[in-house]
Amino acid sequence: MLVRAFIPAHITAFFFPRFHEDPLKAGSLGAGVNLDRGTNVFVVTEKGVKRHIRVAFNGKPVKKSTARISYSVAEEIIPPEFRGNVEIWQYFDFPNGHGFGNSAGGALGTALALAYAFKNKTLLQASQVAHKHEVINGGGLGDVIAQLHGGIEMRVKAGCPGIGIVDNIFFEDYRVLAIPFGRLSTKEILKGDIIRQIEVNGKQALERLKKKPTPENMMYLAREFAESTGLMEGELLEIARELDRVLRLPSSMVMLGKSIFALLREDEVSGVKEVLSDLSIEKYAICGIYNSRPEVGRWTG
Repeated sequence: MLVRAFIPAHITAFFFPRFHEDPLKAGSLGAGVNLDRGTNVFVVTEKGVKRHIRVAFNGKPVKKSTARISYSVAEEIIPPEFRGNVEIWQYFDFPNGHGFGNSAGGALGTALALAYAFKNKTLLQASQVAHKHEVINGGGLGDVIAQLHGGIEMRVKAGCPGIGIVDNIFFEDYRVLAIPFGRLSTKEILKGDIIRQIEVNGKQALERLKKKPTPENMMYLAREFAESTGLMEGELLEIARELDRVLRLPSSMVMLGKSIFALLREDEVSGVKEVLSDLSIEKYAICGIYNSRPEVGRWTG
């Protein structure tokens, strides 16, 4: 059987973590946006004599040490009595480690596709497995539950799907500019001294967004959060200021990645492209907002 799952890329605008000894109760609160590009996961299952699981990123098989989250998800969802080959092919529209939720996309896509193939877990149960292994392995705290809901979202209670609570912000006609520049380690930042500043500023931003839940307010709060925490500085800040000259709303930093994002209208696209050309920036995407749940089902090509 060949099953395909699509998981939207997720950009976190601002956040603050909520750690817990139970990984299902750990998570992050904050806000973000889901994109119509992301992670496609294809799962092939074939019965055989021996049990064998293989994971590949963008067509290249990877070791367990490189894809420990996806392998952990697979081992939990594939029935223990199953004998045969399971191939998990993950294709990412954005580079890994740049803040677009690839880790969670791979985990959630693997969980949903395997649950669909083996018919042994519901969507919620499979999503909880993905969240659990994301947290245990330091992949992320809030992407899975955000990707499950789609749209422009606010995470207002921490935890996995079924425990955490997500609310959605209404929006019209916005597109998303995404510019990946480099990698940042979520795990290292969450261990660093900056975490206290993130907690204080993130909580303030969420409370202010709850009082005025609009995409426009989210972008102002995102930029304020990015600068006040000291996460957005140097080249990223300079590029953001250049983009701000042709945008109605401020651009900001993707949390957590060395990347920039912005909400823009159709009539702003040409001006943005001009600025990016002047800055010699060629690698960027202008996406739609994905406003649905992830897709999963039998793949016929």
